[in-house]
Amino acid sequence: MVDQQVINRWRLAPRLNAFTEFFERTASGLEGAPDFGAPLHDPALLSHDVDCLSFADTHRRLWGKFENHYFASIPYRLEEECRLGAAIFRFCLKSWAKSNRPATFYTLGAGAGSLTRSLAKLGDGRVKTLNCSPTDGNRVCFFEKRGSHHAHFFHGPFFELTSERYAADKRLTHFREGYDVLLEDTTFQMYGSDRINQNQFVAQTIKPDGLLIQVQKLLHRDAATYVERERQKDDHFKSRFFSDKQIAEKKRDVLNKMIDFQVDQATSVSALKPYFRYSVITWNSGNFYTIVSSNARTSITDFISSLVKPAIPAAYNYEQLPMVIVEDVDDPLPEELLWRSAVSAAASMIN
Repeated sequence: MVDQQVINRWRLAPRLNAFTEFFERTASGLEGAPDFGAPLHDPALLSHDVDCLSFADTHRRLWGKFENHYFASIPYRLEEECRLGAAIFRFCLKSWAKSNRPATFYTLGAGAGSLTRSLAKLGDGRVKTLNCSPTDGNRVCFFEKRGSHHAHFFHGPFFELTSERYAADKRLTHFREGYDVLLEDTTFQMYGSDRINQNQFVAQTIKPDGLLIQVQKLLHRDAATYVERERQKDDHFKSRFFSDKQIAEKKRDVLNKMIDFQVDQATSVSALKPYFRYSVITWNSGNFYTIVSSNARTSITDFISSLVKPAIPAAYNYEQLPMVIVEDVDDPLPEELLWRSAVSAAASMIN
């Protein structure tokens, strides 16, 4: 149980105070939209994989206003969302088939929840999803493009989803027994640097064979390396979508403040170890990382083997992936973890 004093600190964090207006105006489309158009996924980077491209098509139809800003801000995060979405859908379908009940998926943050709405639509009752956000513009967008009545929304910060709230709110009935997959998408860094308590809060809601997926922006032990990767992001990716003025304003108003609550990889590992037997880095884009954690060896190996290779140019990837960062020494992961082979449309028709 997370101490109430910790919760009170989260209430005073930038996400609910200094950043409120930025997120509200961006989610409502009043500012933050790219000057030069929104990004489109690159089918070639996704190896023309049928599952990824099918997910991408559904996903793009359900975008709101915030997605235009978000996917133009992080290099190849859009392709990573399609890669993750296809793998999460596979994982959830296996859970549904095994248990004969809908799988549950939750995005902690993630704007208007285009990922949750896409999975609910594709699942057609086999996957129940939940997205939370304290931003009213995200709530409005969620219901404007809900996509499926199996997609649900909680209007508030993640720490208000307590066991008491799950028990009292009938709209949360499907999620009272926990989640098969929980995704934290660059949210913790806006509430503080205390990853131990943040991980504890969400770990208790994940089923024993479930997954925690985190997209995190990590500090680097060498400050100059962090700065250089930021320069690469701004000069070679964001500049394709945003003006120099937009990039400078966001850095001044948001990014320079968020860095105080970012942590490095070693701190992230230390905060995962008390709650998860296994953690693996499955994607890297400059200072951004996807980390998958679980207490079930089979679940994490199955999930990794359902991911196609990272859909990102080599110049942005600085790690040898997949990279095991937490492991049960008595029951280690296989020496070699392999990505799923992509299945192109042409190959699918032949087979």
